[in-house]
Amino acid sequence: MSSHSAYYVYIVECSDGTYYTGQTDNLDLRIKEHNGESKGGAKYTRGKGPVILKHYEKYSTRSEALKREAEIKKLTHQEKEKLI
Repeated sequence: MSSHSAYYVYIVECSDGTYYTGQTDNLDLRIKEHNGESKGGAKYTRGKGPVILKHYEKYSTRSEALKREAEIKKLTHQEKEKLI
């Protein structure tokens, strides 16, 4: 049984105006990683910081979060703006 109480799907805006979508069980840490304040982060966001958290959704299972992440990644930039 997992000890995580929640999983998050999130959208951050990079300094170049692009969006990055991801999922995590620790939203605060993940944003710090993307901003280079902590080790880790995505290749995509390196050099595009600082990133700003624009949107997040909370789920009780990782599989729900992964499914939603995939849905959001298929959206256009304009559709993501509407979601945000």
